Amino acid sequence: MFTEYKGLTVAQIADLRKSLKEAGAEYKVFKNTLVTIAAAGTPYESAKSVFVGPTGLAFGYDDPVAAAKKVLEFAAKNDKFKVKSGVIEGKLYSTDEIKEVSKLPSKTVLLSMLAGTFQAPATKLAGLLNATVVQLAYALEAVKNKKTQ
Repeated sequence: MFTEYKGLTVAQIADLRKSLKEAGAEYKVFKNTLVTIAAAGTPYESAKSVFVGPTGLAFGYDDPVAAAKKVLEFAAKNDKFKVKSGVIEGKLYSTDEIKEVSKLPSKTVLLSMLAGTFQAPATKLAGLLNATVVQLAYALEAVKNKKTQ
């Protein structure tokens, strides 16, 4: 994510870096000319307008949603820190789109929800098969008891 950090103290940036590190991300400051040169010839070349003024980049390596959440939490606490734009899964997003993406559950939660969805039919089938066997056993027991009476 591309951010503006103008006016932040060194201690505040250190806090940002610490919170991002906990989320598997990091915060770096680069020269705008270097970032513009690096973006040339890529789909992110259209983000040139973002590289004006002091620009910091937050990189999320494991979970882009977690990094977006941490950056937006920090921006909410610090008036001088602003999110300009960002790239998630190869697509350039505006600030408003990043806010929407940050509302999504984390990658781990989404994967566990998916696993639960796959597991639910098998669990129901096992329960139904078990219930059928139990009912058959009760019916056989009832027939046995009826014959002995």
